[in-house]
Amino acid sequence: MFRRIATVHGALDIAHRSGDDTMFVVSRDGFVAAVRNATVADGHVLDISSIIVSGNEQGLLGMAFAADGEHAYVDYTDRDGNTVIAEFAVGSNGTFDPASRRELLTINQPYPNHNGGAIRFGPDGLLYIGMGDGGSGGDPDRRALDTGDLLGKILRIDPTPSAGRPYTIPADNPFINVPGARPEIWSIGLRNPWRFNFDRTNGDLWIADVGQDQWEEIDVATASTGAGRGANFGWSAFEGTHRFNEDQPADGVTMPIFEYPHGSAGCSIAGGVRYRGSAIPSLVGWYVFGDYCSGRVQALQVNADNTAGRVVDLGADVAGLAGISQAPNGELYVLSVETGNVFAVQPVS
Repeated sequence: MFRRIATVHGALDIAHRSGDDTMFVVSRDGFVAAVRNATVADGHVLDISSIIVSGNEQGLLGMAFAADGEHAYVDYTDRDGNTVIAEFAVGSNGTFDPASRRELLTINQPYPNHNGGAIRFGPDGLLYIGMGDGGSGGDPDRRALDTGDLLGKILRIDPTPSAGRPYTIPADNPFINVPGARPEIWSIGLRNPWRFNFDRTNGDLWIADVGQDQWEEIDVATASTGAGRGANFGWSAFEGTHRFNEDQPADGVTMPIFEYPHGSAGCSIAGGVRYRGSAIPSLVGWYVFGDYCSGRVQALQVNADNTAGRVVDLGADVAGLAGISQAPNGELYVLSVETGNVFAVQPVS
C-alpha cells in the first residue's frame, strides 16, 4: 500500500540527518523542504534556485548529509549546464547556511541530459557521486569507458580539503596511480546512474542504470569484491547484457544482475534499495525499484548468491516516478517529480 505523506513540488530525493527524524525532501526546482510528522514544516530550508537550471534531467538532483549532520552535500546543474558538487554547513536545528556554500567539483556537461544525480556517503564514510555519460544518445564521445573523463562513472572522494584541492583523493581509489586516469573514479561504464545505494546490512553497492533504447539494468557490486572498486559496468560496449558500441572493449565487464526490456514494464529505471525495514517482513532483502515511464513499483528477489530471483509488482501507478528512498529505520518512500507526492510504502492491511 502506498500512502501519501507529503507533497513537495518537483520531489526527487530524500536525505536524513543522524539523530534527526526530519525528512529532507530535495526538489528539482532548487530547494529542500523539511517534512516532520507528515507535514511540510519548512518548504525552503535551503534555496539555491537562483544558481541552478531546472527541468527534464537538470536541477537540484541529490543530497547527502555527513555522518555528524553538520554538513550537507548537493549535486546540482549550474546556469552553464554543468554538474556542481557543493557543501553547505547545517546548524544543530537543521537550518542550512546559504553563505557557507563551498564548491568541491564542477564537471562540464556537453549535453543537457544524463547528468546522474545520486550522491551518497558509503559505509566507509566517503562521498560517492553518480555521473552520467554526458548525454545525447549512444555515448557519442565514448566517455563512459574513458578513465581520463569523469562522465559515465561513479566517483569517490573525501570532502576534506587537502593538497590545494577542495577535497581529498582516497589513497585506495583504483585509478590513483594510472597514467592519464582521473583519480576520483571508483567505477566506470555507466550510462546514467540516476540512483544508487549501499545495502545497509552488508555494504553491497546497488546501481540502477538507465538504458538507451531497449534495456534497463540493475547492477550490484558486492562488498566482498570491493563494492565497485575499479568495476566496469559495461556501457557503452553493452546495453544491459547486449552488445552496443562495437568499437568499445567488451572484456572485464560486470554484467547486470537483472535487466528488463522497454515496453509495459517501462523505459527508464528509477532505483532502488534493498529493503531492510520491519514493517513488511515478506519484502526483507528484496531490491525495490520503480520506472519513470510506467510508474510501476516492483521488487526483485535476490538469491543468496546475488543472482536474480522472481520479480513481483507492488501495485503502484506513480506518475513521474523519480526514485525510491530509504529511511533510517529501513522503511521506503516513493517520490513523484511530476506531482510532488511522497508516498510511504506500507503493508497491505
